[in-house]
Amino acid sequence: AECVSGCVCPEGLFDDGKGGCVEEKDCPCSHNNQLYSPGEKITVDCNTCTCQKGDWSCTEEVCYGTCMIYGSGHYITFDGKFYDFDGSCEYVATQDFCGDKNSSGSFSIITENVPCGTTGVTCSKAIKIFLGVSNGTQCIFISIQVLKKKKKKKKKTVGLYLVIETSNGVMLIWDKKTTVFIKLTPDYKGKVCGLCGNFDDKSNNDFTTRSGLQETNALKFGNSWKQSAMCPDVTEEIKPCDVKPHRKSWAEKECSIIHSEVFTICHSKVDPAPFYEACVHDACSCDSGGDCECFCSAVAAYAQECTKAQACVFWRTPDIC
Repeated sequence: AECVSGCVCPEGLFDDGKGGCVEEKDCPCSHNNQLYSPGEKITVDCNTCTCQKGDWSCTEEVCYGTCMIYGSGHYITFDGKFYDFDGSCEYVATQDFCGDKNSSGSFSIITENVPCGTTGVTCSKAIKIFLGVSNGTQCIFISIQVLKKKKKKKKKTVGLYLVIETSNGVMLIWDKKTTVFIKLTPDYKGKVCGLCGNFDDKSNNDFTTRSGLQETNALKFGNSWKQSAMCPDVTEEIKPCDVKPHRKSWAEKECSIIHSEVFTICHSKVDPAPFYEACVHDACSCDSGGDCECFCSAVAAYAQECTKAQACVFWRTPDIC
């Protein structure tokens, strides 16, 4: 029998969320404020979930955690914290050498940040992966080239990306420009440190400094992970649109695609605000060439998060990126 608003379904029947009453086997499931019919499947991280009697039944595959570094100093930690840090130096992106100076570990990933415009912002232009081996340490340097060393690892190109996967559960994906994804297996949960956070499923403690203190200020946190004491500390947040105000209107116009109907399917799943702000920031800052590259990388970063949230958006056109 149909159930009108405010009434209770008869015994043995259940509210279907659409104003009707159904048997238990026909109950829908909810995900991201959307209803799914029995038998429908969704993907959550690397697992497939099937709607059964109003509940999700999911596979239990081991999923990688992901940290993203992109554009002019934008970071999304393994636990989803979004922040900006414009330091010009080499920094620890992530490593499992944490706590005691003598603690053992198996890898360290260093990002080299350099100025990418005249406004003072920086971009990650090189990544170094240090892998611990029985007879010492080896380094894989990623920039214009990749130096091959004898170690169990795979290097391949997938679409726009160069992918390096090691035997100890570390994966690095690079777009050969300014976007880097660092992926770790769950074995590293709570065992890593650096600009990518500690991967413990809690974002409120991601700003843990090299000395183990928890910071609230992104600049103090970032400064603690520089590799050389000779590099100056970052003391203030750079606002390139204030430095180059004539670029602001162009940047806002171009980046408005993130708020447009092109990405409507994603807006309720991934907040577009920080990605729009990062896009405008980058579009203003790339004032010495690479305007389109900076803009495209910023929009692609939002599209990537949309894809992870099961909102696949086709935004590239012959005229846009």
